[in-house]
Amino acid sequence: MSNEDCLACHSDPSLIKEIDSKKISVHVDDKGYQNSIHAPFACTDCHADVKSYPHDPAPKRVSCAECHTEADAAYNEGMHSRAIREEHIKAASCLDCHGNAHLILPSSDPQSKTYRANIPQSCGVCHSEKFVMESAGFSGQPFFSYTESVHGKAIGSGELRAAICTDCHKSHDIRSGADPESPIFKFNIPKTCSQCHKTIEEKFSQSIHGRAIHRGNWQSPVCTDCHGIHLIKPHIDPTSSVAAQSLARTTCVQCHEGIRLSQEFGVPGARGRTYLDSYHGLASQLGSKVAANCASCHGVHDILPSSDPKSTIHKDNLAVTCGKCHPGASENFTKGKIHIEVGISKDIGSILTRWVRNFYICLIILTIGSMLIHNALIWRKKALPYLHSPDRTILRMNLNQRIQHLTLTISFFVLVITGFALKYPESWFAWLMGSNEWVRRLGHRIAASFLMGAGIHHVGYIIFTKEGWQIFKEFFPVKKDMFDFIQNMKYYLGLSSIRPEFARFGYIEKAEYWALVWGIVVMSITGFMAWFESATTQFIPRWVIDVAIAIHFYEAILATLAIIVWHFYHAIFDPDVYPANFAFWDGKVSRKWYKEEHSLHYKQLFEGSSEAETERNNKKD
Repeated sequence: MSNEDCLACHSDPSLIKEIDSKKISVHVDDKGYQNSIHAPFACTDCHADVKSYPHDPAPKRVSCAECHTEADAAYNEGMHSRAIREEHIKAASCLDCHGNAHLILPSSDPQSKTYRANIPQSCGVCHSEKFVMESAGFSGQPFFSYTESVHGKAIGSGELRAAICTDCHKSHDIRSGADPESPIFKFNIPKTCSQCHKTIEEKFSQSIHGRAIHRGNWQSPVCTDCHGIHLIKPHIDPTSSVAAQSLARTTCVQCHEGIRLSQEFGVPGARGRTYLDSYHGLASQLGSKVAANCASCHGVHDILPSSDPKSTIHKDNLAVTCGKCHPGASENFTKGKIHIEVGISKDIGSILTRWVRNFYICLIILTIGSMLIHNALIWRKKALPYLHSPDRTILRMNLNQRIQHLTLTISFFVLVITGFALKYPESWFAWLMGSNEWVRRLGHRIAASFLMGAGIHHVGYIIFTKEGWQIFKEFFPVKKDMFDFIQNMKYYLGLSSIRPEFARFGYIEKAEYWALVWGIVVMSITGFMAWFESATTQFIPRWVIDVAIAIHFYEAILATLAIIVWHFYHAIFDPDVYPANFAFWDGKVSRKWYKEEHSLHYKQLFEGSSEAETERNNKKD
C-alpha cells in the first residue's frame, strides 16, 4: 500500500477508532507529516502489518524500538520505563516527549518539543503538575525551582548554552540519584557539572572537598550541596546559597557548625558561630559588603586544608590572604584567630581571651552589683519620706485590691520571663530559668494558674461585693473619657490652658484596666489551647493551635510593652509620683496629688463633710 492509499482515509480529521470505549483520532495531517522527520518513510515502514484495507484485525501498536534501538535500550534502563514496567504507573514514553509520531520534528528545529530551548517546558508538562508528580511519589517543586534558577532564566532568555534537564539527567536513560550510574549520583555530580564548568571542576577535584569525594567520602560536599540542585542562583543574588551573606549562616555551616565532622574527621566545628561572633561576622550581619566571609579566606572551589602549603590559610600565606583586605598586613597581623573559641582553643590568644572574659564577667557583676546596692540604699532613704509623708492620707487601694494587684504583678512578670525564655533560649530570660525547660514550663504554668485565679477572684469580687461592683461601674468607659483624652492632649500640647478634671478613674486607668481584662482572657484561652494541645486537637485542627500560639506570643509582647510604656510611666516615672506611687504598698496617695489628678472625686469626697470625717471614712475602708 502507498502513502496515498493510507491518506485516502486517514486524512479525514473526523476519523476515529474506539479502544476500551474511548474514542481516539487516527487522523494524519498530511502536510505535517511531510514536514516531519519521518517524511522520507512510507506508512507501512512502521505499520508493517498493514497489508490491505480494511485492517482486520487492527494493526499492532507501532514500536519506536524497531528503528531507534539505542534510544530504546537506554530508555529501558531509565526511571520512566521502570515505572511503567515494574510499578505499573503512568510515566513518560516516546510520544510524551517527542509528540505525535506523524509530526515529529528534528531536535534542531525550534518548533520541536525536543529543541534545546523547549526541553524544560516539555519535561514540565508532567513535572510541573502536582498531582502527576505526587502520585508517583515526587514533587513538582524542582521544575519551578529550575525556572527561577540562573540556568532556567538563561535558557528562557534564549541562551542555548545554559544547562537544561537533559544535560544533567540525560535524555532517555534517566536514572535515580541513588543509582551509581546516574549523572546526578553524588559522586558523579562534579563530572556532570564539568560539562559546562570544566575549569571549576579541575579546581574542585584538587580541593579538600574534591579529594574526599574521590576517596568515597559521602560527607564531603559536591556542587549541589553548596549551590543547590535546581534553584541554583548567581553568587551576587542575595537569596543565593552562595551569596556572601549566606555562607556562614546557611551554606558552610551545614557541615562546619556541628560536631559531626569533629567526631568523624577531627575537623573543628562551630565555624559559623565563631565567625559570626568575630568582627567580620558582626560587620557582615550589619550589612557590610566588604567584610570577609568564608570564601574570602578559604577560597571557593579550591579550598585546601591549612596544613597544605598551597592553602590560603596556611600560616606562611596568611599575610597575603589578610593583605587582600588589609594592605600591609604583617606576620604579626596574622598571629591571632578569626574563629575565637573561648573555652575550646588552647592557643595563647584564646586562653588569654577566656581569662579576660571571666575576669570581666566577675568585674561587671561586682561593679554593677555594688552600684545597684549603693543606689538602692540611697533610693530607699530618699523614698521613705515620700512613703511616710503626712499628706498621704487618701486611701486609693484597700487590702483586697492590693492583694489582687500584687498577685497580678508577680504572676505577670514570671509569665513574661518564662514565656520569653522559651522563645529566646539563648537570652538572659532562659539563663534566669537555669536554661532548664522543666523549670521554665512548670514556672510558666504555675504563674498562669495564679493569673487566671486572680482574674476569677476579681470577677467574684465584682459580682458578690458592693465595693467591687461600684469599682466596676466606675471603670466602665463613658463619653466623657473621650473628651477628657482630647482635652488632655490639647492641654499638654499647649493648645489649651484648661486641664480636664478626672473622677476616681480617668481614661488612663480605664484603658489600662480593660486592656488587662482583654489580655487575661486572650492569654488564658490561647494558653490553654497550647497547654492541652492533644485534647484541643480532638475538636479542632492543629493549625488553629499554631494560630493561637502566634496570638499568645504577640499579645505577650503587646502586654509587656504596654506595662512598661503606660503603667510604669504613670506609676513610677511621672514626675508627680516619682520615685513611685506607693499605693501598691499601703494603698495611700497624697492629698495634693489626688486633688490634682482626680479632682472630681476629691471634691466628691470632701464636699459636705469635714476632711477629718473623710479621712476617718477612708481609714474604715
